[in-house]
Amino acid sequence: ALSMFGTTVGLYGIPWCKKSLLLTILMSVIGASMGILDTGGNVLALNTWGAEAGPHMQALHFSFAVGAFVAPILAKMALGGSESKDFPIAEKTNHSVPRSVLTASAASATSALKHHLGADFLWSYVVIGTYLLLVSFFFFILYSKGSSARDKSKASLQKCMFAKYHYVLIFLLFIMFFCYVGAEITYGSYIFTYAKPFAEMKENEAAALNSVFWGAFAACRGVAIFCAACLYPGTMILLSIVGSAVSSLCLAFFTRYPASLWVGTAVYGASMATIFPSSISWIEQYTVVQGKSASLFVIGAALGEMCIPAVVGYLQGRFHRVPVVMYTALVTSALTVVLFPLMYKLANVPGESDSKEMSESEDRKALLSNSGLNEDEE
Repeated sequence: ALSMFGTTVGLYGIPWCKKSLLLTILMSVIGASMGILDTGGNVLALNTWGAEAGPHMQALHFSFAVGAFVAPILAKMALGGSESKDFPIAEKTNHSVPRSVLTASAASATSALKHHLGADFLWSYVVIGTYLLLVSFFFFILYSKGSSARDKSKASLQKCMFAKYHYVLIFLLFIMFFCYVGAEITYGSYIFTYAKPFAEMKENEAAALNSVFWGAFAACRGVAIFCAACLYPGTMILLSIVGSAVSSLCLAFFTRYPASLWVGTAVYGASMATIFPSSISWIEQYTVVQGKSASLFVIGAALGEMCIPAVVGYLQGRFHRVPVVMYTALVTSALTVVLFPLMYKLANVPGESDSKEMSESEDRKALLSNSGLNEDEE
């Protein structure tokens, strides 16, 4: 509720900003609020549904994918045609027209464009901010009426036991999210730029390739909602990392072939879709995921989203003939292939509490057998 309220404040204030410092502060408020939402939303889903949180986690992250896929399309629809309407003079210049007339006409067209776009963006921010304010209000109502549920969740959380290698698992999952989210954002950001020089695609074909990646990503997250009801999270992670490894291998070595690029992009986007929510559902089966652990997951994802695209952009600028984007996808996929079996092995190591319970049950069985009583009689 607080994170959505903070986002609402930032959205209401951004259209009225006249100073870059104030805009930076409001954008920082929105970024911090979204970080809280990422952490709190995952933990809230785990605390609410527990062992049955798999489909709900997939639905939560499916909403992220739908927003990422639909928002640029809606923005282009809202802004489409503005330049052609408001810049006829700038596009159809005539050398016989005096420079002063051109300058005045361009200035008036620019002011008209700013006024038109300002009105559109103002209403966009107001509508989205109002919607988030309503959602924040409903969350505050749920919070005020959920004290007994919070007490029950705290009591059940105290009964849960941590895995033997709890902190090692959290750290490895931190690294895995760093690689996964970094590779996802890198590929989605640079595939358009990559497709034109390396695959010699036209601009509309490169844009369609970008849409294929995000469309497959969103569609697979939608399908994963139903798959999570009948598949274990570990199974979904295994299918995802195998698909990403195979597709990134094809993209790295057979990207010159158009069919390989199209199919590999679609499979890579679909394979990347379920790793994040499935990993959180999977780790919750073996150890307790509290707010601190979930925040580390989000921090790892945010660092990967910030660092890996920057490094890839720098390297791609220095080595123009090397497909750095595809090699990055291959390396990160190989790391996830190594990390998940290691985490699975560590997660299944019996902890001290498990060994104590096993010894107590064996002692109890021995006492019952010595006394000649079965469990029902006892």
